[in-house]
Amino acid sequence: MRPHQPFAPLLNRKLALEEEIRSPDGAGGWQRTWSKVASFWASLEARSASEGEERGRERSRVRWRILVRSAPIGSDLRPRADQRFREGGRVFRITGVAEADPRGRFLACWAEEEAVQ
Repeated sequence: MRPHQPFAPLLNRKLALEEEIRSPDGAGGWQRTWSKVASFWASLEARSASEGEERGRERSRVRWRILVRSAPIGSDLRPRADQRFREGGRVFRITGVAEADPRGRFLACWAEEEAVQ
C-alpha cells in the first residue's frame, strides 16, 4: 500500500489578481479600467483550446486551471469569477473558483485566455 501523498502543486508563476473599476465616461456610459488587488504564486495547467474566426479575425481561446493558495470566502484575497489574473501582457479571465484539495489549502481557478489577431 502506498503512503498518502500530500497535495502540493508547484506554484512557480507570479500572477497579478485584478478587478474591474467602472467610472462614468461623461457621455452617459462607463469607462472600464482594471486595478491590481494582489499578487499570487500559481500553477497553470492548460485544460482545452479552440481556434476560430470571429468578425473576420482569427481567435484562439485556451481554458486554464490555475491553482493558488486558499483564502476564506469573502476575503479580498480570494479570487472571484468577476476578476482576472494577469501575467505581463497575458490576461486570464476567471470563470469559476473552488477548493482544489480536501484540506482546503489551495483554490482551483478556472480561467480563459483569449487572443484575437
